This record gives sequence, C-alpha cells and structure tokens, in this order.
Amino acid sequence: MKKKYLALFLAAAMGCSLLAGCGGGETPEPTEDGGEEAALIYAVEAGSAGEAVAAEEGLEYNSVASQADALMEVASGTSDAAIIDLLMADAMIGEGTSYPDLVTGEELTTEEYGAGCRQDSDLTDYINWVLSVAYADGTMQTIAETYKVGAALVEQPEVAEPEIAADGDVAYIQDKGTLVVGITDFAPMDYKDESGAWIGFDADMAKLVAEKLGVEIQFVEIDWDNKIMELDSKNIDVVWNGMTLTAEVTAAMNCTNAYCNNAQVVVLPG
Repeated sequence: MKKKYLALFLAAAMGCSLLAGCGGGETPEPTEDGGEEAALIYAVEAGSAGEAVAAEEGLEYNSVASQADALMEVASGTSDAAIIDLLMADAMIGEGTSYPDLVTGEELTTEEYGAGCRQDSDLTDYINWVLSVAYADGTMQTIAETYKVGAALVEQPEVAEPEIAADGDVAYIQDKGTLVVGITDFAPMDYKDESGAWIGFDADMAKLVAEKLGVEIQFVEIDWDNKIMELDSKNIDVVWNGMTLTAEVTAAMNCTNAYCNNAQVVVLPG
C-alpha cells in the first residue's frame, strides 16, 4: 500500500471497529467542512523503530516510555492505535494475553534484531561465536520455542571462537566478573517472572554468553534513548533488548549478527 494512503486506510479500519453497522470498504465519514475524519493518533516508544516509521510516514503520534506503555495508551483510549514490534504484539495482545481486546493491523516494516556493544568491542565477535554454537547445537532453537519466537529465528553462520585480547572488552568483563546487560521490560525478549527474575529470549541468550565468559550476569533497565551513552560510559557492556538494526544503531554501535526477524505493526482496538 502506498505511504500516502496509510493513515486514511487505518482511519477507515478504526471506524469499522468502533461504529455499529460499519460495512467493509466504507470510507471515513466527512466532517462538517466537507473533509475526511482526522488521522489516527499513534502511541510509539520514544527512540524506537516504531517512532521512526511513524515519523517517516508523516503520522501523528505520542511518544511514550515503552512499547508496553503504547499498548496501555490504546487500551485506555488515550491514543487511537500503537505501532510496536510484531514479536511483542504476538506475545501481548489477543485471546489469553494481557490485552485480549486489541488486534494487529497493517505491517509497516520488516527488520532484524541484534545486540549492540561499544565501538570496536571484541565482545561482539564473542557473542557472534556463542550465537553460532547455540544455533548449531539446537540450544538457540530450544530457547526460542520456550518464548514462542522460533519462527522468527535467523540462521546463524559458522563462527570460529575468537581470540581474547588482553586490552579488549572481553578481558575487561572477565576481570570485573560481571556482564552488565542493558534492557527494558519488553516481552518476550526481556521481562520478569513471578519471582522478579529477568527471563525472555534475549535474557536467556545473554545468560548463555555470561556462562561462556565465566562471569555473573547483571540486567540493568535503561532509558532506551540513552542506550549509546550507557554503553560508552561503561555503565553497561551490551544492549540486548530486541534492538532493531537500523542505520543509526549500526553506525553508533558495534552490532552482532542478526538473530531474529521482526516487523513494526499497527495495534488497534478489536
């Protein structure tokens, strides 16, 4: 669908869900001045791929702290729709989920997830090696099925075990004894279980890296807008939180190989 018709199409879809007797194919009702209905207002996570696509499409949007907050905006009626990651939408909306009355609409983009390290960090090569081994022996697929993201997995190339430089990030992490992972609360990639422990596909893969490194793991919730600053200041060692590999991200970080496919989708009231 051409970009210039996106907002009109979604407004029509929204009207059908909210107005009794709305038939398929009907266009929005004209306003008193002869124009069409106002475009929808979308909730998006600040600094996310969803915000980027909303800006690119020229959509009206509210920036909120997280994708979970974007869903809350739609559920409460504060925003008309949300733009979030497809993997989160699959986990969070529909029958038997936290938001049974929300539905997915238009798929706006296709993209890939990766983890991000400091520029020139040898931790990136180390993570790529762990991903390669975990994919080859089936561990990665088992973890993915646990969190229902198996269909989104990207096949990992064979990677040789990297040498550890004495002055590199891997040695630094091993010396301090902790791998610090920057995350947000983002199911099914990183979220807390009933005991308050961090779980999810990304969380479990990060634990696997820490195990290979022989260190403890620490998860730190970060302001997503400040993820690059958090890395560069060494408050965290890696960003691993369903991060879309945009041109901006790959220019600012040393990123791993892509490990999951994803998309940005519109979420609407059912």
